[in-house]
This record gives sequence, structure tokens and C-alpha cells, in this order.
Amino acid sequence: MLEKAMVMDQQRVAKGPRVFVGLKIAPAIAQELAQYAHRIEHAPSRFVPCDDIHLTLVPPWNENSIADVIGELRTTSSRLAPFPLAFTRLSYWPYHRRPHLLCVECTPSDELAALQSALLKAFGQTNDRPFKPHVTLARLKRGAKPASAKSALDQDLALEQSIDTVELFQSPKPPAKGYAILASAPLSTDHSGTGLAPSPSLASERGRRA
Repeated sequence: MLEKAMVMDQQRVAKGPRVFVGLKIAPAIAQELAQYAHRIEHAPSRFVPCDDIHLTLVPPWNENSIADVIGELRTTSSRLAPFPLAFTRLSYWPYHRRPHLLCVECTPSDELAALQSALLKAFGQTNDRPFKPHVTLARLKRGAKPASAKSALDQDLALEQSIDTVELFQSPKPPAKGYAILASAPLSTDHSGTGLAPSPSLASERGRRA
């Protein structure tokens, strides 16, 4: 029994913290999006706190070499230029009739798609699904029905944020709450970035660990 406990402890240490890469939504815009969510959804399972509102670009994985990840993040971000992120409309995901999430959709611009593609390659991950950028505002209870008619969501949002950094987040360990930002890497102001491939050694290492 003691040996089993020791093995489990070693596995927890080896597993490393849960991290992901994404975009931190500016406080003023996050507050406005949260207000939209509260007006539409009155009894969700959980509203996402303003400080935690973000757009995920690389899904979570367990990582032990945080310093290496930060270095690769900065290298990758330095090859791409800042760009605007437009928030377009609110929607229930994955389907309006059987919603799991209340989200705000974002314009899948070429710049945003290029950033995600570069980051996925840098960390040895792939995305087989079409890229549909969105920001989660509320997580709904299982079996919940939409609080608002679809027509109430069909409104254009005149919200836009300048994206000039990309963040490395750490997910909290239960029962803790709230994401921690481990690093914020600036995008390059030099528009002559080449979009070079990431370091193959780090990318392959991420692929083995994902």
C-alpha cells in the first residue's frame, strides 16, 4: 500500500502542471462580454470570471519544462505581427438546442489562423477540426435549455481588441480556481517576420508528451 502511494506521488510530480496557450481578453472587453452573458443566461452552471476570459489557441497539456515552453513561445510570437481580433456574435455551443457553453465568436482572420498554426507546430500539436475561434463566457448545466431564443443572439457586436501578445496559462489544481499567466510573449512589431518553423527538438518533445 505504501509502495503504491509512493508511485502515485512520483506520477503526480512527473506529470507537471497543466498549461495551455491563448490570448488574454482585455479587461474592459471581458467586462462587456460578461455583461452580455448575464443579460442572456440567467442560471448557468458557471459564468467565467472576467479575469479568466480568454481565447484558447493551443489546448492544454501537462508540462515539466516551463522555461523551455516560455522560450519557444517567445521565439514563435516574435515571428508574427500584431493584429486586430474582432468579436462578432454570441452563440450557444455546440448546438443551440443542446447547449454546453455560451460563447462569443471571433472572426477567423488569416492573422489569427497563422498564429494558431505556428503555435500548434511549435508545441507538437495538431488540430483536425476547422478553426472556429471563440471565447467561452458561461458553462451550462448538463441538459440545460437555452435561456434565450436564437434571434436574441443574432446581433452584431462592435468589439475589437488589438492582439500584441500571446500568453502561457496554467490551469488551477482543484479546489483552486482561476488561471495563472506564466508568461506573456509579445508579437513582433517588425512585419518582416518569416514564419519559420519552430525548433524541431522542442516540437517533437511536445508531441511525445501531449
